[in-house]
Order: sequence, then C-alpha cells, then structure tokens
Amino acid sequence: MTITTVTLNAAVDVTYTVDRIRTGASHRLATARHRAGGKGVNVARVLTALGRPALVAGLAGGPAGDAVRRDLAASGMAEALTAIAGTTRQTVTVVEEAAGDAAVFLEPGPEVSAAEWRAFTRHFARLLGRSRAVVLSGSLPPGLSEDAYGELVAAARRSDVPVVLDTTGPPLLAALAAGPDLVKPNAAELRETVGAEDVRAGAETLRRAGARSVVVSLGAEGLLAVAPDGVWRARPPERLAGNPTGAGDAAVAALAAGLADRTPWPERLRAAVALSAAAVRAPLAGDFDAPAYRDLLSRTAVTALPAVTAVPTPRPADPAAVPLS
Repeated sequence: MTITTVTLNAAVDVTYTVDRIRTGASHRLATARHRAGGKGVNVARVLTALGRPALVAGLAGGPAGDAVRRDLAASGMAEALTAIAGTTRQTVTVVEEAAGDAAVFLEPGPEVSAAEWRAFTRHFARLLGRSRAVVLSGSLPPGLSEDAYGELVAAARRSDVPVVLDTTGPPLLAALAAGPDLVKPNAAELRETVGAEDVRAGAETLRRAGARSVVVSLGAEGLLAVAPDGVWRARPPERLAGNPTGAGDAAVAALAAGLADRTPWPERLRAAVALSAAAVRAPLAGDFDAPAYRDLLSRTAVTALPAVTAVPTPRPADPAAVPLS
C-alpha cells in the first residue's frame, strides 16, 4: 500500500540561485535547475526520500508533461499521471542567497476539458484501492470547477481512505463539506480564505465547516494543530535560512505519513516541523537536509494547549480576492 499524492496542476520547476536581487540589473545565475514539480510531486519526493512508498497521480501533457515523467522515472519515483492535451506549466523560483529567501513565479496551467476530468476521476477511483492515504495538493488548473477537490475527497471517503488537503481559497471552502481528514493552510492562506486574523479561530472555522483536523503552518514559527482530541503548538528550536518554497510540502509529507500510520499527534507534529525546517536547508523544493532533520527531530518542542469553550466565527473573505498558488 502506498500514499498517493495528487497534483492536478503539475509543473516543471525551474530554480535559479543568485547572490542578491538588484532591481533593474542583469543577474548571472549561480545555478539553474529543472525538475518535476507541483506541490503533490514535492510531497511524494519527500516521502520517497524517507523510504515511504509514494505514487504520483495527477494531470500532465505536452513536452513539459513528458519532461515531468522522465524526471520522476530518473528519480526512482512511481507515477500514474493522466495524459491531457494541454501543456504542463512551468514555475520559476529565484533564491536570493544573501537574504535567505526566495520569490516564486507561477504559470496558471493548461485548460482541462470535462472529458479529461472524467478520465482522471475514474483513474483516481481505481488508485484508491492501493492507497493507505491520499494527499490532494496545490491549485486547480483552468477548466476545473471549484468543487473538483470536493469530488475527490468524497470518493476517498467512500473508499475509507484518509485524505490530506493542501489548497486554499474557493477550492478549499468547496471541499470542506466532503469531510477531509486534515487540511493544511498556512497563516496567510487561512486569513485570506476565512477572514480570520486569529489563527486558532480560523482553524476552528474550517473544522466547523467540515474538516476533521486543521494544521496551520506558521512559517519559521512552526505549526498549530486543531484536532478532535486536542490542540497542539509545535515549534522548531531555531530559525533556519534557505529556500522555503518546499517547506510546507515537506510538512504535508510528514502529516500524511502520520495519518496513514495513525501516529499520535505530538509525534506527528514533531516530525512535520523538523522535516519542514530541514527542507529550508535544501536547495530545491522536494528535498531536505537529512542530518538537519534528525537533529531537529530531537529538539522540536510540542506543547498541548487548553481547550476553549467558544471561538468567534470570522466572516469568510471574498473568494474572488483569494489568490491561488
């Protein structure tokens, strides 16, 4: 049995590294790397590096889609991508080494037809029979309705396969009624999606709307988890500089593994924070610094927080104003 990751808007990820970005200037690149990407692909890459069986599913088309398949094969990763007529997108990440940060540029992706979506959903239903858990990650490509993830969550629930959903805005809101086992927005996505300034209040809003558990990424400050059996705060021992673009996907990989194994929440969150921080130390999204992960795992703190009797309900933000990555 495997953890199946679904990337409906896969990409060829291009990562450029420069010492410093200077407005209006030409830049000589220290490095330029191309590899298969998209959030679900990154999750599967991390799981594979951890020795966990992972399967990459989703949509891919054109020469870029062929490049995605070749890279996955070269990386020793299993894939069951569904072919589409449109050409898979490209994303560009520029890592500024002096600042220890990165900027990401995202193409919208190819148009997906109704027939292509039906073919994928039939294929997805078959994959559920070999899946211990499913991860649904990233934005929706043009042509798909906002409830596309809700349809996949509902199919997984009918097959009794637990689901992690990592998206934002209208696709997240539309999927909540189907009851995903875990959703993982970051703090900015949570605020934009439900209009909550308070992270815990926003997480409770998502739970009342149908999510069983909510884990909110707080960037360098760790994670907040709100679940039926408790609330926890997990913090890394120190702030690490590097490329943060794959940190959230690394956290999702750990959370999906914990969900599949039914690992207790404190242990699950400790692994997610340590793996996320170790991913910042790696040059490419989908990779992590293994020695740093082992070190951080032993030093990451997880604290149980008291329950609250009532949490104010924020007003949902205007879905049209929510950017999708």
